[in-house]
Amino acid sequence: MSRVGKAPVEVPNGVEVKIEKSNVVTVKGPKGTLTKPMHKDMKIVLEGTEIKVARPNDDKENRALHGLTQRLLQNMVTGVTEGFEKTLLLNGVGYKAAKQGKKLVLQLGYSHPVEMEDPAGIETATPDVTTIIVRGADKEAVGQHAAVIREKRPPEPYKGKGIKYSTEHIRRKAGKAAKK
Repeated sequence: MSRVGKAPVEVPNGVEVKIEKSNVVTVKGPKGTLTKPMHKDMKIVLEGTEIKVARPNDDKENRALHGLTQRLLQNMVTGVTEGFEKTLLLNGVGYKAAKQGKKLVLQLGYSHPVEMEDPAGIETATPDVTTIIVRGADKEAVGQHAAVIREKRPPEPYKGKGIKYSTEHIRRKAGKAAKK
């Protein structure tokens, strides 16, 4: 039995969970509403304040889906109660970020500013000019938007210039060796 899959998902007060027959799960809470279709073979049951996931048999695919389904449900409940966030740091001379309404405007050393619209359900904030915080209820959407922002100028290994996650460590390379 999957250790992750057999752990029940606690549903806190103020969170409403609805499970349809086609395994479409809707979780509603203070930070928003998330809907996600789960695999048809998984048995998802709401018992009081716990969501339990069971698998039909011990096939390899069902064993893999058991823990995945439980973790997706856990992320949905966490998302609508606490939310998720990723922090990005800008490193480079003249690199800066600013918010203009729902747009994130980045100066990344190009001849033009890079403007990005916030997707639905995602909020970006710039507490200072070299920090970007991406927040939202959907963990997957937050990670995807942070990755799209990072993709505009990924960090390079020689000077470390670019956009990186706050938890990321850039492996540095030595520059060109001097002639003797």
